[in-house]
Amino acid sequence: MKRVYVYKGFERFWHWTQATLIIFLAFTGFEVHGSFSVLGFEHATRFHRVASWMLIGLIIFAIFWHLVTGEWRQYIPTTKKLAEQIRFYSFGMFKGEKHPAKKTELNKLNPLQRLVYLGFKLVLIPLTVISGLVYMFHKTIDRNDIVLISEISLDSVAFWHTLGAILIMVFLVIHVYMTTTGHTPTSNIRAMITGYEDLEEEDEVEKE
Repeated sequence: MKRVYVYKGFERFWHWTQATLIIFLAFTGFEVHGSFSVLGFEHATRFHRVASWMLIGLIIFAIFWHLVTGEWRQYIPTTKKLAEQIRFYSFGMFKGEKHPAKKTELNKLNPLQRLVYLGFKLVLIPLTVISGLVYMFHKTIDRNDIVLISEISLDSVAFWHTLGAILIMVFLVIHVYMTTTGHTPTSNIRAMITGYEDLEEEDEVEKE
């Protein structure tokens, strides 16, 4: 095994900040939805709006970072070893089989992770953010007393926003579980904290 610096500083900051904001948005969002009462409706609404703008700002910075550093290439989908990866997660890892994908500094994600994370970034996040913005500015009046959004039903907007939030929560639960499938149950989480991960030396040099 060789200790490799896999996750850069901003990548770790972005990962944990995004996770914290998403969990906080879910907490305040479901309180606004009436699922429970802890902060109170007014406080939950205010905090939810502030956190949503913070998340949007973080997403903008993350997009810029991915483009500048070339990290966007990590998410290019591939079918190479995709079937083997699905089989590994379904059966192989429970039988102690070796991981079919070679993780390296340049190839951090296996084929299934690429598809799932790409869907998270291009479908779930845009669905939730856009519907949230429409929800936020629904029937907002500008300086000319013109309704900015009126044709879209508020119930429809609420449905899509809630659906996006629930799907993100499902993704989060599965994501946390999958972090336990590394060399040890905590190795993946530890790597996302320190940036360093223990990889087999042959894995470090192998490229897709």
